[in-house]
Amino acid sequence: MIEDLRWLGISWQEGPDCGGPAGPYTQSERRSFYLAAWRRLRDVGAIYPCACSRKDVALAAGAPNEDDEPLYSGKCRPETSETDAAHPSTPLKARGTAGAGVSTRADEPAGVNWRFRVLDGEEICFTDLHLGPQCFVAGQDFGDFIVWRRDDVPAYQLAVVVDDETMSITEVVRGADLLKSTARQVLLYRALGLKIPDFYHCDLVRNEAGVRLAKRHDSLSIRKLREMGCTPEQVRTDIRPEGNE
Repeated sequence: MIEDLRWLGISWQEGPDCGGPAGPYTQSERRSFYLAAWRRLRDVGAIYPCACSRKDVALAAGAPNEDDEPLYSGKCRPETSETDAAHPSTPLKARGTAGAGVSTRADEPAGVNWRFRVLDGEEICFTDLHLGPQCFVAGQDFGDFIVWRRDDVPAYQLAVVVDDETMSITEVVRGADLLKSTARQVLLYRALGLKIPDFYHCDLVRNEAGVRLAKRHDSLSIRKLREMGCTPEQVRTDIRPEGNE
């Protein structure tokens, strides 16, 4: 990816290939940062252990949520009143049989999924620098989401929030398909007491049929376009933002 980006004419001042003051820049080397955040979330009761597999969640939900994952049924969710749910520091008591016997004071997260407990009905709103005001409802648009996987890997939502903070990121630029993820991440920033960066969600690049470019649709990679003899200028100018002629 680094080689292809440089070929495309993109340069950067920090990264895994050139170092910088906020390293390491490879996520597999940043476990200590993610563990520290996981412990903070655990200690304030913002997350809980969940023994449900992805298949369990999909079967319980009946149908996937439209963007990325089914809404979690709450089988392992701790018992709490609606008032308590607004305050993550409230001690939690596991109610689901799937999570029974799993200690919320475990010092290592491996072995179960750890989910962030959302407050059902809460509106998470932010203003995107490109798409304007955005608002999502917890418990409807998304449910309790995973921050650490049972195979001992931090989930995307937690990792990017921690990286943004420790790398002093002030503006996040990414695709519009991640708008709902931003709402989840706003909750993590708040729970961890971190400053929320600005967000700019770009229009997706689509093919002539209006389908977004993706490997599962056999879209060509930059490497493949290089092998076909395309120049960087052709790749940059022939790809048009969504909505353009």
